[in-house]
Amino acid sequence: MNVYGIRAIYKFEMARMWRTLMQSVLSPVISTSLYFVVFGSAIGSRMGDIDGVSYGAFIIPGLVMLSLLMQSISNASFGIYMPKFSGTIYEVLSAPVSFVEVVIGYVGAAATKSTILGLIILLTARLFVDYSVDHPIWMFLFLVLTAITFSLFGFIIGIWADTFEKLQIVPLMIVTPLVFLGGTFYSISMLPPIWQTITLFNPVVYLISGFRWAFYGISDVNVLLCAGMTFLFMVICLAIIAMIFKTGYRLRS
Repeated sequence: MNVYGIRAIYKFEMARMWRTLMQSVLSPVISTSLYFVVFGSAIGSRMGDIDGVSYGAFIIPGLVMLSLLMQSISNASFGIYMPKFSGTIYEVLSAPVSFVEVVIGYVGAAATKSTILGLIILLTARLFVDYSVDHPIWMFLFLVLTAITFSLFGFIIGIWADTFEKLQIVPLMIVTPLVFLGGTFYSISMLPPIWQTITLFNPVVYLISGFRWAFYGISDVNVLLCAGMTFLFMVICLAIIAMIFKTGYRLRS
């Protein structure tokens, strides 16, 4: 294992976070804070509890997941796309590092940035809504696991994209709607039976349900199934990345 190579990639990507602090940290924190103000404080104070949890507190896990997924994808996709765009990707491919070490460096940095951002958002939420965390260790594990999984997904998008516009297509057109329809602002038990069944095909439901269980001990789906689905998606992403490096898809041409 080339630790020096991993460290070099990791430190370079982490340095980009501090160079773009406004865009990487402040912007998503401010955007999520607006959700807390509008849905948590303003609207939440006029709505009843959901499964014994105030509405403002109920939506916190979903909003954190929204920011976490978007930032994980954005950080990882932009991180690998820029070397392709500038042509420096060939220096990485010719360096004495394996594809595993390249992935660890880029995905590790993206997941670290997303995890830090998720924790900052959780601290910021305390200013607007009172909430509790029943299982803090599970909460942190779900946070890290989701950040790693969707950083891998973002890495795939960054390799697939050949324009800056394509970097935004999947997050905006697919991921964001899935998050909003995945129980961010409601429990799927509130839906008619047919829609409950359809919603279970939304993979984001399992992420939000598992994360919400770590906070309040309530979940729309069994928590072990939530963790299993997240692991399954991570394994699929790893398999796709391995195939990309094996074939050189959009890396060597």
